[in-house]
Amino acid sequence: MMKRLALLFAVLALVAAACGSSSSEDSTTTTAGGTETTVATGQETPSGESTLDTVIARGTLKCGISGSAVGFSETQADGSATGFDSDYCKSIAAAVLGDATAVEYTALSAAQRFEALKNNEIDVLIRNTTYTQSRDTDIGMDFAPTTYYDGQQLMGNPETLPGLTADSGFEAIDGATVCTNAGTTTEKNITEGASVAGVSITLETVEQFPEAMEKFKAGTCDLVTTDGSGLFGNRAAEVAAGTPGAENWVIFPKAPISKEPLGPVVRQNDSKWKDVVDWVVFASFIADEHGVTSATIDSMMNDTPELTRLFGGEGELQTAMGLPADAFYQSIKQVGNYGEIFERNLTGPLGLERVGSYNMQWFDGGLIYAPPAR
Repeated sequence: MMKRLALLFAVLALVAAACGSSSSEDSTTTTAGGTETTVATGQETPSGESTLDTVIARGTLKCGISGSAVGFSETQADGSATGFDSDYCKSIAAAVLGDATAVEYTALSAAQRFEALKNNEIDVLIRNTTYTQSRDTDIGMDFAPTTYYDGQQLMGNPETLPGLTADSGFEAIDGATVCTNAGTTTEKNITEGASVAGVSITLETVEQFPEAMEKFKAGTCDLVTTDGSGLFGNRAAEVAAGTPGAENWVIFPKAPISKEPLGPVVRQNDSKWKDVVDWVVFASFIADEHGVTSATIDSMMNDTPELTRLFGGEGELQTAMGLPADAFYQSIKQVGNYGEIFERNLTGPLGLERVGSYNMQWFDGGLIYAPPAR
């Protein structure tokens, strides 16, 4: 029955096309990544294939990132990228293609990111993207497991806002000019928060967060606001660059003003590809849970039946997913487990501590939890 319905819809679509419909709903134009393209709205993957088939045939993974998010994704001169999000791009490439370097990165603004994914310009979006109801339903994205539990905070200079401390709250921003990037949950959160707190702010939005930082350093903005991880990253980068007084910039309030679960995003209605992205993330969690690292995986990969299955031994499930049996072995061996990715990009360079945060394993008071590999 379903096949007959699919055939009927296909015929109707061809008839509509033959009638020469020029409705603006039939196509969408985007300039994400600097290239203007027109594609059919709602198109998931070429020729009805899963994105997994497309990636394997192409031999590279197209990954959408920020490119300017300190600690999460920073584009390098040679076109590669470094950071927490970028490492998950590499993990997916290692699992699917056996090569963590087989990634083509596209730097996207917040306003560009969802259209780029819808229009098949990228295969997966890993760009500090918050999982929300509207994005899951109205915009039409599917979210993979959360890789970083964040929350929105503000950053100010106590030299221009006397009395500002880490214990300050919304009362400290009354009358202030606050800068952030447009098209984000951050923009909505600060507006709603100020309204609820009964304070008045002037909100100034920019296309990319680095522009907000430049305005903050120039004194055009009293405060900047984004996810706390981004503020810590930018402050660390400015301290390292020798920006005067950056070490004194205050990040507040201590309790974030929002929930910002961040993780990979894929197109809707492609469960085969979503399963792959989901389990690349879960494999990094499970390896971390068992203490299996890129350095120890060869000696520990058969320590438990679950690890044996996960890394391609007896009972493995990866081939049923369309992946090589050793897919998750490759992702851990070439990129590392969740803890390694976190330490390498966030704790070491930025001072973002995992201990005591929601980003600890479930048995250590955190929210990092994976279903069993069974």
